Amino acid sequence: MKNFKKYAGIVSGLALSFSLVACGPQDSGKSTSDTSKSDNKTNQLLVWEDQQKADGIKDAVAQFEKDHNVKIKVVEKPYAKQIEGLRLDGPAGTGPDVLTMPGDQIGTAVTEGLIKELNVGDDVQSIYTDVAMQSQKVDGKVYGLPKAVETTMLYYNKDLIAEKDLPKTLNEWYEYDKKVTKGGNYGFLALFDQIYYAQSVMSGYGGYIFNKDDKGNYDPANIGINNAGAVQGAEIIQKFYKEKLFPAGIIGAQGINVLESLFTSGKAAAIISGPWNIEPFTKAGVNYGVAKLPALDNGKNMSAFVGVKSYNVSAYSKNADMAQQLVEFLANKDNSKKRFEITKEVPAVKDLANDPVVTESDAAKAVAEQSQFSELTPNIPEMNEVWTPADAALQTIATGKAQPKAALNQAAETIKGQIKAKHSK
Repeated sequence: MKNFKKYAGIVSGLALSFSLVACGPQDSGKSTSDTSKSDNKTNQLLVWEDQQKADGIKDAVAQFEKDHNVKIKVVEKPYAKQIEGLRLDGPAGTGPDVLTMPGDQIGTAVTEGLIKELNVGDDVQSIYTDVAMQSQKVDGKVYGLPKAVETTMLYYNKDLIAEKDLPKTLNEWYEYDKKVTKGGNYGFLALFDQIYYAQSVMSGYGGYIFNKDDKGNYDPANIGINNAGAVQGAEIIQKFYKEKLFPAGIIGAQGINVLESLFTSGKAAAIISGPWNIEPFTKAGVNYGVAKLPALDNGKNMSAFVGVKSYNVSAYSKNADMAQQLVEFLANKDNSKKRFEITKEVPAVKDLANDPVVTESDAAKAVAEQSQFSELTPNIPEMNEVWTPADAALQTIATGKAQPKAALNQAAETIKGQIKAKHSK
């Protein structure tokens, strides 16, 4: 972290991540740029932006309106839920022209015919990191442009533990936890009852979601969530719960709220989270630092899923050409930089890797360093069948209701059954 130049090349070759898990069901949406209505429907665009992120595109939207004589309405909605809204509002004619969504939903959206292929050349595609751009492709066709990238990282409270004293490995954190966990205070915490976080340990020992075939495509028939390495990783995770080093409250649907509350109240020394918490933790007045995830005892670093947020064009848009122009404009270098300055979402534009605005950010440095140990969240439709069974298995492991091998075997069988039932051709 002290020498960011070392990682600039990493950012240029890799996407930075995250995320998908911090967003939950919210209200129907808040209009943040409600422009006047016009009788000319083709001269209007509706944009669904992520929650609390509309300010990041406010100036770009105003400029686009001026340049193209178009009226744009921006509505904030949880980005991980926008695909659900599009399924309902798209056919009804009330959906967006442009939406934002996680890269791992692209395959599903394409299969269901929800988003349009974009006609963008290499000159446009080449400005983004290779991995980020790859997340927007299905069968070689482009369906979106990256707006931001995320990985999980380690947040630590500087008032509780100094940077020089940070444990270097997960096992060292385990030993640290045993020393400091008492009286409602905790050391290191993570939402290891969710595959999004647990995979960072399980993959380090050889576990995987879907293996890839010789062409580099995900093979949904080759599931490694219950192989020997995955089980070994789950056994390590289970120790934190079994010895009550993790509170029972961070298991389940409300776990993320409890985890974040413990950190902001100074009751937890360190947690695993993502860039989405930079602004909330700053506003909460936490004296925090950020770093890459710790190493494992086998010498490998904990991995992370690379999450890519994108701008996409609805297949139901009545003004798809203008919508694509807006997507290209919002995701270009200048507007990506401006959005980062406001929202702190790490951009996927290669040339911004060395920009002082980005390199001076500790969070961007941490994401850059973690990126070298990270992998894209699979973007094939079959990934939808993984989350619930995997999380259910990990929660039984965390609560001691099942042993890792049996729980993961059951999850793998459930995933295979659901893939067969829902995705067989």
